[in-house]
Amino acid sequence: MTLRHALTCLLLLGATPGLAAGRLPYGGELRVAHTGSTEPLGDPTLADSPVRATLFGLQSRPVCRLDTSGAPHLGIARDVSRPMAQTVRLTLPSLALASTLARAWTRISGPEAPTPYRALLFPVQGEARQLSSSGAIVELPLSFPWPDMERALCHPALALPLTTVAPSLGPFAATATPGRLEARLGYPEGRPYLDRLVLTATDERGLARMWGAREVQLALGVRPEPGVLTSPPLYATFLTFSPRRVPADFRQAFESAIDREDLTRLFVRAPAVPMPHLLPPALLSQAPRPRPAAPPSSGGRTVTLLYDATNEDQRAVAERIQVKLHDRGYKVALEPQPRNILRSRWAKGDFDLMLQSLLLPPVPGPALAVVLDAGGRKDLLGVELPLIGSVADATARDARARERAVALAPSVPILPLYAQGLGVRTAPELGGLVLDAQGLPVLDGVYLQPAEPSPAATQR
Repeated sequence: MTLRHALTCLLLLGATPGLAAGRLPYGGELRVAHTGSTEPLGDPTLADSPVRATLFGLQSRPVCRLDTSGAPHLGIARDVSRPMAQTVRLTLPSLALASTLARAWTRISGPEAPTPYRALLFPVQGEARQLSSSGAIVELPLSFPWPDMERALCHPALALPLTTVAPSLGPFAATATPGRLEARLGYPEGRPYLDRLVLTATDERGLARMWGAREVQLALGVRPEPGVLTSPPLYATFLTFSPRRVPADFRQAFESAIDREDLTRLFVRAPAVPMPHLLPPALLSQAPRPRPAAPPSSGGRTVTLLYDATNEDQRAVAERIQVKLHDRGYKVALEPQPRNILRSRWAKGDFDLMLQSLLLPPVPGPALAVVLDAGGRKDLLGVELPLIGSVADATARDARARERAVALAPSVPILPLYAQGLGVRTAPELGGLVLDAQGLPVLDGVYLQPAEPSPAATQR
């Protein structure tokens, strides 16, 4: 049973008697408005905000997806198996797709690759730098036991990039009309119920206006309020710093100056929560450490803070950090950069301070791997991941990852700030919408319910 059909069965249990007795309706056009960047989709490692990951997932998918319980189900792969304890075998629909997947993962897993999501592939022998395919099969031999490998492979950043070879691998395909997607009739998980989607990018004010005018039936990126569906806050933002370029007491200065509660409440778009530890509260719930006293200020410390030019929350947070660090003797110059340049400079270590926002997996072990790499401690992966992976029981393994996240925090040059979820509003006629374990809306199972006949029409 596919993920879409499994979720549909659950929805039918609570459906109206008339709809449950018949078949779900196919057809129709869904009008969707969303906040966020309007940059073209292409690289899944850059399309990693909840909104962008949702949009990318319409046209491409990873090899599997995590359902609402966190269990992996097939995505673009025909089969995911373990012929041996430390080998994961992926069977793709075609030789071309298997070859494309192997090349894509090899590209993002090298030591100079500009993405911390490469840490998801670290358990693969050679850190997945020399993957190849045999026919339609890609085998992943593991360097150490890693029971969470399958769940890590479901992360949206590991989806196939959109290329001329694979222009669409998801439930919908782009058309010649910008912002218009058509259902793929041959989609392996079953064709979507909808015929097409019409996407409109706007800002928060435009989203509210379009919803009030009933111009859209689905809004992505709204603030939480009654009637709004919110996802787990797994989109985490960190301040990464270079120990070579800032004073040794920078961490103490920052922690003494920044109140995460105020920062999140006043400068970050909801739904959002303060994040005092390396993992978001959804994965690690512990009280924050006491704020330290301010270190002696020597003055005249000039640093540059890089942030994502397409992320309004990062801009507001960067400006607040600039003000608060000024009180600690730092002169902070702000430098917005496009996402691809930001990641490139991260990979080269070419920064003093940098804001990074990452969509973390809903599994503590793989999430910690991404954070350690993002914080410049890739060297810790070979020490910590085998210790975590050696725990066979999933609950105990998650607990071990949380313990290590707390223990390692002082030695990683990265400061957690806040984590965000996704606010989703749906029109009454829209049915079948669920969020997967990553917190992303699954739109291929969405349908438009037929209009209820009026009482007058029923009497006639």
